[in-house]
Amino acid sequence: MPAREACGVVGVSLQGKGATPYLYRGLRALQHRGQESAGIATSSHGALHHRRGMGLVHDIFTQDVIDALRGTVGIGHTRYSTTGGSGVENAQPIVFKLRDEDGALAHNGDIVNYERVRRRLQMQGVEFLGSADSETMAQMIALEYGRSRDLEASVRRACAELVGGYAVTMLVGSKLVAFRDPLGIRPLVLGTVDGGFAVASESVAIELMGGHLVRDVLPGEVIVIERGQTLHSSRMAGIGERAHCMFEWVYFSRPDSIAEGRMVYDVRHRIGRRLAKESPSESDLVIPVPDSSRPQALGYSEATGIPYAEGLIKNRFVERTFILPDQKRREDEVRVKLHPVPGLLEGKRIVLLDDSIVRGTTLREIVQMVRAAGAKRVDVRIGCPPIIAPCYFGVDMKERKELVANGRTETEVAEVVGADSVHYLSMAGLVEALGLPQESLCLGCLTGRYPVEVPAERRRFQKLLEEY
Repeated sequence: MPAREACGVVGVSLQGKGATPYLYRGLRALQHRGQESAGIATSSHGALHHRRGMGLVHDIFTQDVIDALRGTVGIGHTRYSTTGGSGVENAQPIVFKLRDEDGALAHNGDIVNYERVRRRLQMQGVEFLGSADSETMAQMIALEYGRSRDLEASVRRACAELVGGYAVTMLVGSKLVAFRDPLGIRPLVLGTVDGGFAVASESVAIELMGGHLVRDVLPGEVIVIERGQTLHSSRMAGIGERAHCMFEWVYFSRPDSIAEGRMVYDVRHRIGRRLAKESPSESDLVIPVPDSSRPQALGYSEATGIPYAEGLIKNRFVERTFILPDQKRREDEVRVKLHPVPGLLEGKRIVLLDDSIVRGTTLREIVQMVRAAGAKRVDVRIGCPPIIAPCYFGVDMKERKELVANGRTETEVAEVVGADSVHYLSMAGLVEALGLPQESLCLGCLTGRYPVEVPAERRRFQKLLEEY
């Protein structure tokens, strides 16, 4: 299987200023998108400098390392793995050759047809160092560039063969290249910073670099920036439909980010108010599962009049459990990550707000924790419809058997997680809160219907027919 990831990417192109301090701050802002490994690549006078490592950004990039990564242009990546080993060999940016130039590429997302593309490239003599779909993308671009020496056109032609969700920053010489899949599944934004340009997975990264958000990179758009001055944009052929990942607003993005013109915080707050309308509860306290469900819980509290309380305190030095690389670590970390406020929950009826339920194991631990703290009733409200199908575009939800909502009613899910009740946000409620047309969203994990053909789903369907 390939090493596929839903991560954070950043890139800067400046005039006369070192890129690495900006990349470092951008990656720190995106640390919530991946806490497994990180990397930076910069270019100075045609020489590529790069560093990758396992762990958190501030542990890898000490001041000495930052000083050694010279150049006014560069890219960065922070990773959590969705498939493939958790090792430095899968850390990014990956470095590759484009004829006589060195290039580096940082990728957020999944290429669903990478196997077919990879086999075709191997038949043409391309050698691969690993199995990552990111390397397949890089080698496809390198092959096209070897034919044309036109970098922008090479990216467009390569992407015409690549199916999936992706947001990419790439470094070739003095050029920073940024591009996004034709449906806009994975997020990417463009901004200005200190007289130059920046791109990042989220707007907050640009703002924390001291810059200003300009706009979202358009679906299928290829942007080439050189020496912090010139910016050229073109779009891939056949652009029209969009399929933005709803999970960015529900969980992944920081609440202080803006995606597709929608403030993430506001969307989550509206989700909470809609949940209060759809699934009221006679309770004493509304408690969020920190951090991503705080706005939902505030919205629910405001709409119902039930007092809001921070009943679970989060250890700030523990990773996001959903993006840890294996299930056992996710389960072990829950009780280290969260702790109930002594006495606050004793004898209370609790409405527990969470952003989503994927596997259910983390929520089960939390419900048990709340009951052990003395709560006499625990009603769970979820700010997302039931996740019943895998994600193939960069989120670690690959198998139906792992998904607690697959084949279960809300009552049955409540039994699994140990709650008195569980109610999910409706699909209509999600669409209303997002304020985007339903047809412009990727809802594959909620419906089992995907915006592009997925080979794994086709094989599954064929297998079901054979079994039938």
